[in-house]
Amino acid sequence: MGKYKSIAVIYGSDSSEWEVSCRSGEYVASRMDETAYDIYEIFARFGKWDLVAMRKRNSMRVTFSEGAQPEVDKSDFSVKIYGEKVKFDYAYIVQHGFPGETGHLQGYLEMLGVPFSSCSAFVSSVVFDKYACKSYVRGADPVKCAPELFIRKGDDVEAVARKAAETLTFPVFVKPTNGGSSFGITRVTEPEALPEAIQFAFSEGATVIVEQGVKGRELTCAAYSDDGGVKSLPVIEIITENPYFDYDAKYNGNSREVCPAEIPEELEQLVRRTTERLYARLGCSGVVRIDYIAAEDGLYFLEVNTIPGMTSASLVPKMVRTAGINMTDFLTDIIEHS
Repeated sequence: MGKYKSIAVIYGSDSSEWEVSCRSGEYVASRMDETAYDIYEIFARFGKWDLVAMRKRNSMRVTFSEGAQPEVDKSDFSVKIYGEKVKFDYAYIVQHGFPGETGHLQGYLEMLGVPFSSCSAFVSSVVFDKYACKSYVRGADPVKCAPELFIRKGDDVEAVARKAAETLTFPVFVKPTNGGSSFGITRVTEPEALPEAIQFAFSEGATVIVEQGVKGRELTCAAYSDDGGVKSLPVIEIITENPYFDYDAKYNGNSREVCPAEIPEELEQLVRRTTERLYARLGCSGVVRIDYIAAEDGLYFLEVNTIPGMTSASLVPKMVRTAGINMTDFLTDIIEHS
């Protein structure tokens, strides 16, 4: 018997990533220990939280048809099912983007005193913003950060484009600072294309970075913590025919994800130890994935994913399988050590 009885798996989101979030959440719920927990699946989008399915211990999964889905009472994080009130005592967050990855959902749960699976509200909010996160990581030996320019909606886009042309080496990547799954990102090879790319990035948020591209091997590694401290999982190398690891490459099969990465042992250990150090430096909890570029002049930091994809084909489940860890045991470890 675990520490918790009623676990709410929260998926869906208010962002462009909501469909990916649903697939991740359904997978996570299906792999949780059915002998230890009552599992409740909550679809949360634009303020409406509905119970879409549940699985009591040692029982079959029950789904609720649209229009008959009990709504979560957010005043105390509970739901009434067939006249019986169930109060959730743990939340497993699988919301990519707002509000589950930005710290908003974590703040709500912290105020209610409900433990959850991810980083704290503060850490989530800092790490979700690519510019803020790089500011925390910059200077952390041995990882490097590519130079970038920051722009807020309302700033002079043409002036930023001119400065980028003067100070950065092309190609550059234009990214919303608070997005995921490559939404709003453009690889720009010529300065003339920057203003349009910046405006496109603003469709995902109010702040944008223009980041110098780094040529090298794209690597990713995840870390988590338990009673034994921070642990990393096997490194994956991402190989794609696309110009970069965009949405199409991530979710439509246009990439090859080699796990474990076929890289020198020295580089593998560097990536794993760096991931563990950054996890601790940022104050992370739960499972977190960190992306890098291994270039000729060193290891470059790309970004942190505090709510990484968790479909059967996602990167973290691949790492877990490669490590020889049972996914159900892995999720139990995350839950019991949150």
